[in-house]
Amino acid sequence: MALGKSFVLISIFFLTSVVSVVTGSTSLITVPLMIAMGIEPHVAVATNMMALIFMSAGGSLPFARKGVIERRLLPVSIGLTVVGSGIGALLLLRIPTRALQLTIVVAMIAVAVFSVLKRGNGSTALPVSDNRTITGYVITFALAVYGGFFSGGYVTMLTAAFVVFFGLTFLRSVATTKVINIFSSAVAMAVFAWRGIVDYKLGIVLGMTMFVGALIGGQVALRLPGVWLRWVFLITVVGLAAKMLFAFLR
Repeated sequence: MALGKSFVLISIFFLTSVVSVVTGSTSLITVPLMIAMGIEPHVAVATNMMALIFMSAGGSLPFARKGVIERRLLPVSIGLTVVGSGIGALLLLRIPTRALQLTIVVAMIAVAVFSVLKRGNGSTALPVSDNRTITGYVITFALAVYGGFFSGGYVTMLTAAFVVFFGLTFLRSVATTKVINIFSSAVAMAVFAWRGIVDYKLGIVLGMTMFVGALIGGQVALRLPGVWLRWVFLITVVGLAAKMLFAFLR
């Protein structure tokens, strides 16, 4: 790859990782960019998964130091994610992308509407019932399948699900889903590596870039008020939903 294209990729991946610690949806920017740079689509998705492992690890560290990760949800969530992500990665070459795009658009719009209407500002944990907890785990698994397939919008939706169904604050949800995404990306990347479609050299360079960016983004997120996190998240959800809907209808 030419030096100029490599510089563009590294710069965009760095900036995206700083912001997406809070917003998620990294792959909706990074994968199309890689494809635009001439990288084959399946290789772009696979290599991006490798970079996301680094980003999620870097984003998790500041939250772990502050103790804002909801550890009680991790064992079941990670188990469901490992299985779901593996299934999603295996389906990468077999499921029409347009069907998944429409599903995620509808889901993102629903979450945006719910976030506007629901009470609370994202700073206070909300009580939840056993039924909502079970529903939350079902959605965690379903989203893991999508996350293993592509990952675009996966963490954004997972963050919303943890707020809605597990009653977490936005900060705790952002922190917890970063840890879960390490496992989602690692399992998918392992499947793609088995198929021989990972560009390891590019993945390591972009991964280290995103690790540093996510470290910075995590520190910024810890300093933002809960209501700010909520609105940054909400605006991102609405914007990405509009972007994906436009692409679907075009």
